[in-house]
Amino acid sequence: MVGISSYSAYIPYHRLGKETQGWESGAEKAVANYDEDSITMATAAAISCMKNIDRQRIDGLFFATTTSPYLQKQGASIIAEAADLRQDIIATDFTNSLRSGTSALRAAVDAIKADSAKKIAVTAADLRIPQPKSEFEPVFGDGGAAVIVSDTDVVAEIEGSYTLTDEIFDMWRATGETFVRSSEDRFAAEKGYLKIIPQVVKGVFDKYGCQTNDFNKIAFYAPNARRHKEMTRIMGFDPTQQVQDPLFGKVGNTGTSFALLMLIAALDNASPGDRILFVNYGDGADAFIIRVTEEIQNRPEKFKSVERLINLKRILPDYFTYVRWRSLMDFAPPVRRPPLDAPSPAALYRERHQNLRLYGVKCNSCGYQQYPPQRICSKCQAKDNFTPVRLSDKKATLFTYSHDHLGPTLDPPLSVCFLDIEGGGRMQSVITDRMVEEINIGMQLEMSFRKLYTVEGIHNYYWKCIPVRN
Repeated sequence: MVGISSYSAYIPYHRLGKETQGWESGAEKAVANYDEDSITMATAAAISCMKNIDRQRIDGLFFATTTSPYLQKQGASIIAEAADLRQDIIATDFTNSLRSGTSALRAAVDAIKADSAKKIAVTAADLRIPQPKSEFEPVFGDGGAAVIVSDTDVVAEIEGSYTLTDEIFDMWRATGETFVRSSEDRFAAEKGYLKIIPQVVKGVFDKYGCQTNDFNKIAFYAPNARRHKEMTRIMGFDPTQQVQDPLFGKVGNTGTSFALLMLIAALDNASPGDRILFVNYGDGADAFIIRVTEEIQNRPEKFKSVERLINLKRILPDYFTYVRWRSLMDFAPPVRRPPLDAPSPAALYRERHQNLRLYGVKCNSCGYQQYPPQRICSKCQAKDNFTPVRLSDKKATLFTYSHDHLGPTLDPPLSVCFLDIEGGGRMQSVITDRMVEEINIGMQLEMSFRKLYTVEGIHNYYWKCIPVRN
């Protein structure tokens, strides 16, 4: 039996909504912070997905996106490093199509069936920038999703799949361009989406002898809410009972992770024996028949469900903040500062374990935990007698902090913190996804993989802290 053994979503904390000044839409959508991108969101989803799994048993990581921060550098290797996976794994990027997430899912299933791997993490995330005031701006949202494909502890068996490939210019973005382009709406819908989705559904029904009434839920991609309703009517599914909420007006269309987010939302509320039809679109279409197993009853309650992440939010006060975060207008810092130095590739390589995996050390002589790693224990002065310790999944307590109102940040003030890490040790970090008034000494924090800055084409990633919220 091959299928999904674990799953998790990531939806950014911030939203554009009706309370946002200057936002000319009644729809709400998820907005990634200025220090987030598709790699950081995929990392957050992947790490959440692996909470109850021995990470040393993961044999591969696939990263799907249309908005990779690099044109020539693998994003999957960065995510694998941040997630503290083994070095001898398969790491691959799936890019350039909104269907990349399900292409990666199918490749993972095939790899497990071929016995070339036992567990593969499939991650997907997108941060697509719509042109301001365009038809896409109220629709495009940011987010990520991750599933573990395995042949053990399967909660959702993939019973079968069917794929169609189609060449059409309905939506595209050329190299060097910021905004997504689209053809005329009627052409894109009638010759693309509305044509291909029914074909792939008919194909999977004919291949496996299924019909509409065989499924408890269908989770399928749509470019917007209007086309989603239209497709529901065309395929003949019951919109009140069978169709999974497409998240428009709550999260938005999150690109490569959009269909996977809907699947995860369906699994959040699934029962053993349920069957789900899962369909994705982009340069063709993928359809999967998924059967929920008894193992779904053993899923950990601490996994972040889609509903919880939707409700865990902060509405941005004004549209200008969003525009500034996306660099859609010139923004001068309040004070001229010296330009940032480009990160040294040699230093990044040398310190990758402590910076990307967030490894500290524990002294074997006195048991004191400390960060960053060093040769001399700061407590007992023992030398070269340490065990590496992963700190990225540990909670922390705020020891002290300061606000720099003139600091180089797109979300002033820059809040610099000193954290007492669970198990011992203290480190300096920056708190993000916060409201200034909620920062208090003693508050509980957790670590979050973020982007510090970009200089000379190098994205400098590190770990910030965020408040623990119930």
